[in-house]
Amino acid sequence: MAERVVENLNQALHALLADDPRLYLLGEDLADPYGGAFKVTRGLSSRWPDRVLSTPLSEGGIVGVAGGLALAGQRAIVEIMFSDFVALAFDQILNFASKSTAMYGRRVPMPLVVRCPTGGNRGYGPTHSQSPQKHFVGIPGLDLYEVSPFHDNQTVLGGMLATGRPGLLFEDKVLYTGRMYADGVVDELFRYDLLDGDVARIWVDDPEQSDCVLVVPGGLAVRAVAVARELLLRDDIVCQVLVPSRLWPLHAAALLPAVARAGRLVVAEESTTGGTWGAELAHAVHTALWGTLRAPVRLVHSADSVIPTAAHLERTVLVQNTDIHRAVKEVVRGA
Repeated sequence: MAERVVENLNQALHALLADDPRLYLLGEDLADPYGGAFKVTRGLSSRWPDRVLSTPLSEGGIVGVAGGLALAGQRAIVEIMFSDFVALAFDQILNFASKSTAMYGRRVPMPLVVRCPTGGNRGYGPTHSQSPQKHFVGIPGLDLYEVSPFHDNQTVLGGMLATGRPGLLFEDKVLYTGRMYADGVVDELFRYDLLDGDVARIWVDDPEQSDCVLVVPGGLAVRAVAVARELLLRDDIVCQVLVPSRLWPLHAAALLPAVARAGRLVVAEESTTGGTWGAELAHAVHTALWGTLRAPVRLVHSADSVIPTAAHLERTVLVQNTDIHRAVKEVVRGA
């Protein structure tokens, strides 16, 4: 049976804690038998009770303590129960963690990762369904990553800690129960590989040929592949999907060859419209390839709205497969 994303995350944390006695894991309700709201931390506190610690309900306090541990020579991973609540730690992230690597007259490592369960489509309502990535884009010294079913989380988390820079890891909640892909195979039609170790490339038949490139963060990866399948079978449109592990700083160079060959790009994300990662990526691609693009870069994102709890209303706000499908058809065929 294929490993699920939540299991891959759990095993990644087990391996990292086993390998490094300096690493601490902090968050609300992490300890067994509960093991976290989404069970990512199950079994960890039983094995390392002195380093896997359930904390009071204070996101600012949790991130502040973790940042202090990192600054003092330890390493820390924080779990925010729902990414909506990371706003309560914004000051610690913006004015302490991200600046601490560069404001003491010498380079100071800050190995800190803040994990953020993210996104909607579960009926959790306006304060438990947001995708707040855009609020952290462009903060100097801060890295942003997103979990995907194509990127092993031990590699991702280990790499984030190894940079010595603080980072946020966004984890789409809908992905937790989904499977990890392995051995370069998505299904009977699609294959995948990794470009520069960071960007998953999902393709059919020939990785060098496509009518359009669809770039999405990890939380939309499964939905993007489903759209690519539908476009191929129903509309005879070959769409290549690119999924970067690191969102910020942008890794646009790894995306450019595929976009240049296709001449068309759609960027989809679940963040609400305005000031998004996708807009920054579209600008970078347009600047680099403006002479070769066959159509303007198209952005797909959630509506400028609070996210409702009722499922039928939630669907009108959040990005749906039909929204991505329509955008690709319009870019390729103008209809």
